[in-house]
Amino acid sequence: MKIKEVIVVEGKDDTARIREAVDADTIETNGSAVDDAVLEQVRHAQQKRGVIIFTDPDYPGERIRHIVSQSVPNCKHAFLPKHLARAKRDKGIGIEHATAEDIREALSSVYELSDDWKETITKDDLIDYGLIGGPKARKRREQLGIHLSIGKTNGKQLLRRLNMFRISEEQLDDTMRQIIQEERDE
Repeated sequence: MKIKEVIVVEGKDDTARIREAVDADTIETNGSAVDDAVLEQVRHAQQKRGVIIFTDPDYPGERIRHIVSQSVPNCKHAFLPKHLARAKRDKGIGIEHATAEDIREALSSVYELSDDWKETITKDDLIDYGLIGGPKARKRREQLGIHLSIGKTNGKQLLRRLNMFRISEEQLDDTMRQIIQEERDE
């Protein structure tokens, strides 16, 4: 699988793992202290080929994602669920621990943020589906993030991400029906 865009990752281990899974170029942020030189590289890559931000599913990874996407508009985003990024022997979480198949899957489900987004999904929709304010809300948000490949979020982040990634009401409804059915089957 060849990736046209340049993939922004946290470090050299992520680069090595991604190159085992796909044919792609990367830019490494070298951790959460993203400096101006790295941001300039990302800007240049965005102008020439496009950029996919693919950071670890943890707080530092989300911080890097936020810094880069705020500094370089119109980046695409790939997400890997936390359970697929866990190290087998220690407590580490990161892209470097994922299988090649899981990396390819995450990179095939890329989202592009939109500055001209409008809210089609509302807070009331999230309440109706038990995604906020209920006993199963956290677990349902995690499952929704996995099914839609949009990452783990809190309630406020979920509403913004669903709308910014242009998830349709129909797609949300279909996915939530599936999640609720899976809960019943457990």
